[in-house]
Amino acid sequence: MLIAQITDLHIGFSGSETGGYNTHRLKAVLDRLVDGPNRPDLLLMSGDMTEFGDLQSYTRLAEMVRDCPFPVAPMVGNHDMRAAMFEAFPDCPDNGGFVQYAIDLGPLRVLVLDTLEEGRHGGAFCAARAAWLSAELAAYPDRPTVIAMHHPPFESGIDWLDSDEREPWIARLIEAVSGHAQIKGIVAGHLHRPIHTLWEGIPVTVVGSTAATVALDLNPVDPDRPDGRAMISAELPVYALHRWDGRRLVSHTEPVGALDALARYDEAFQEVVRVIVGERPD
Repeated sequence: MLIAQITDLHIGFSGSETGGYNTHRLKAVLDRLVDGPNRPDLLLMSGDMTEFGDLQSYTRLAEMVRDCPFPVAPMVGNHDMRAAMFEAFPDCPDNGGFVQYAIDLGPLRVLVLDTLEEGRHGGAFCAARAAWLSAELAAYPDRPTVIAMHHPPFESGIDWLDSDEREPWIARLIEAVSGHAQIKGIVAGHLHRPIHTLWEGIPVTVVGSTAATVALDLNPVDPDRPDGRAMISAELPVYALHRWDGRRLVSHTEPVGALDALARYDEAFQEVVRVIVGERPD
């Protein structure tokens, strides 16, 4: 079982309906997912799908993913606007106005969470959303489950983007997930970098952006004193593949761009493969 994840697409940043930096980068990633060797069973678009939350950008995005040969699951982040998103993606479940829904992948469940509070940069998770999550987890205690959300519920060290772990929405999330051993992982976005941690005993994978990358600088930021540090960098767009093998969730990240293959599986490389595989128990 393969779940692909793309995040922080920021379509519409350039103001161009059909072109622009972020659109071209997203197209390269989608082409890789469709034509590459690891076609997924599901594609999660984990929030900040557009820059301004406008219908034109959502419509453009819907057109880009319309012919994907696998299901596509939209999610919302702090740059999104639910009304326009629902209009462009009419099949997306509307759970009392929130973009929260369950996806049944046979051996695995995915619970999509809505951490958006329109007009706020940081995350939100109200009592109604927390109650829905608690009910879903209680209803299927023996089904391996992955939670997908935009905002990571921990402090990464990227000071200017992090949520404060004392925020009430994180406390509600902790209460909802506590005691549910079927949660095999949480996948998120928002930070525009690949990051991994263990939170409340649950592995969390944050995926880098298909748009620009946040520079890795773990020093505190003073809102009153700009210091000239790099904030955003032009690294390759990335996506993640989360592989469920029936026992655990393993996450891979791949940059997409003009990268040369330094070795191929030919006769010269065959002996390397034989030695490595030959060490495994029969």
